[in-house]
Amino acid sequence: MTTAKRIVIVAGEASGDAHAGRMIAALKARRPDIAVSGIGGDALRQAGAEIFTDFRDLAVMGLVEVLKQYRQIKAVFNALVERLRKEKPDLLILVDYPGFNLKLAKQAYKLGIPVLYYISPKVWAWRQGRVKTIRRYVDHMAVLFPFEETLYQDAGVPVTCVGHPLVDVVGSAFDSKTAKQHFGIDPEHRVLGLFPGSRRSEVEALLPVMLETAEKIKQRHFDLEVLLPIAPGLDEAFLQPMLSRSNLDIKLVSGNFYDAIRSCDAIVAASGTVTLEIALMGVPHLIVYRVAPMSYRILKRLVKIPYVGLCNIVTNDNIVTELLQDEVTVENLDQQLTPLLTDPQAKNRAEYIRQQVLIALGPAGGADNAAQLILDRLETAHD
Repeated sequence: MTTAKRIVIVAGEASGDAHAGRMIAALKARRPDIAVSGIGGDALRQAGAEIFTDFRDLAVMGLVEVLKQYRQIKAVFNALVERLRKEKPDLLILVDYPGFNLKLAKQAYKLGIPVLYYISPKVWAWRQGRVKTIRRYVDHMAVLFPFEETLYQDAGVPVTCVGHPLVDVVGSAFDSKTAKQHFGIDPEHRVLGLFPGSRRSEVEALLPVMLETAEKIKQRHFDLEVLLPIAPGLDEAFLQPMLSRSNLDIKLVSGNFYDAIRSCDAIVAASGTVTLEIALMGVPHLIVYRVAPMSYRILKRLVKIPYVGLCNIVTNDNIVTELLQDEVTVENLDQQLTPLLTDPQAKNRAEYIRQQVLIALGPAGGADNAAQLILDRLETAHD
């Protein structure tokens, strides 16, 4: 009798958990006998993985912010290495989160555990030297974007472009007016979405200025409604101190994420995967990014590409406006968001962006393709 295969997976933040959850759900549909455990959140739990550490224990953003949490992150790392040593899974799947996961790949290599890396570190943007680390310690890369496949092929790293899973999953059954009604909003009112991110550090950096901007816009447009989705890994109790300082009547939304996007006439969003989702929904939006000043000064010296927003990166074009660090002010947000809410051409521009992003994201079936690659790796890992 063949022993069931065992996989350990590590997704250190909300977007990675969401992508990993879709992939593991597709894997379990093919092979429900495969045991999956690891670090993640609700998406992986719902897909059938046993989560022994929640990603919220790891989710921080920025170099300085990571240093503040170093002891806690190190303790999680050491415990995971010990678990790998004792359990020797058939495959370790690492999902993005490179500062943690590339160190883990090295430990897995020493233990003789095969490594599949899903969602590439942004080596095309900064720290290109990580490609050498990946070539040494990672058995196979599963990348989302076609240009990443070429990059790794040129570097001699085994790689498969599985495609971006968002191509298949982003969407809503509602039109804009129906979505507004679903959330108890007057369908004739304009809705501004505030999407300050999923990490506590970035929410604390961005939400106050978003709220102040919304208040300013509301003074000119009395029909404005403000919607704030609660990202996975966060809760209302964390948001409440910031919300209590605002005079706005804010619609908080848990779940129904794509329906929430559909209800918005414009969105201001923290840089990240969410900006691709908003673009694929055809909603006008603005990208913002802010970290600790020291982190930003370091990153500015290291980053080799002109954009931070994924829509701009994958299309290699400045199709969505970005406001970075000191540019993230109430005045600048107001100046950029007001036309998105009021100009009839903003919707046409958003549709153009949607089409360009779709072209750039490559093949459909990303989660299924990744699941099949896992099965292939399980068959060949010990050959």
